[in-house]
Amino acid sequence: MVHYIEKKKMNAFFKTFGSGPKGLAISVALFLLFYYLEDPLGFPDIFSDWKYVRLSVFAVLTIISIILIIRSIRSLNPKLRGETLITSGIYKYFRHPLYAAFLSFFNFGLAVLLNNWIYLLWAILLHPVWHLLVREEEKMLECLFPRDYEEYCRKTGRFFPRLITKKR
Repeated sequence: MVHYIEKKKMNAFFKTFGSGPKGLAISVALFLLFYYLEDPLGFPDIFSDWKYVRLSVFAVLTIISIILIIRSIRSLNPKLRGETLITSGIYKYFRHPLYAAFLSFFNFGLAVLLNNWIYLLWAILLHPVWHLLVREEEKMLECLFPRDYEEYCRKTGRFFPRLITKKR
């Protein structure tokens, strides 16, 4: 296990991008699958004539996504990735704020904008996929910062802020 972690620690690509590229590829592939299934499966619209409501929901969730992206980039110096456990800034609320920006906010806004239940299903199904993907990153962080990372996970949610701290 230690050899595996050391190998991953030394891999600059994984250190910089983590599960992001793999997760993005899976997300896009699933989106395209759902796009091509939209007509054959005949899922109904979410809102029939509420164009401005859809645009407003999309705009608000996109703004939240942009704020999360900017704050996550500002909070984590690229030189410190994999070297220091960052628990301040936006990382005080999310363990993976960049992923959360897309997964928890932008994708749901896009689903509402595209106005079909199949895209809402897509946005929901991405959560368990990403939970599995980030486990590799989290195992590496557990090995690098054993006690600190365990405490951090207890206080902080993966993709949504934790409202209640888990007991030991």
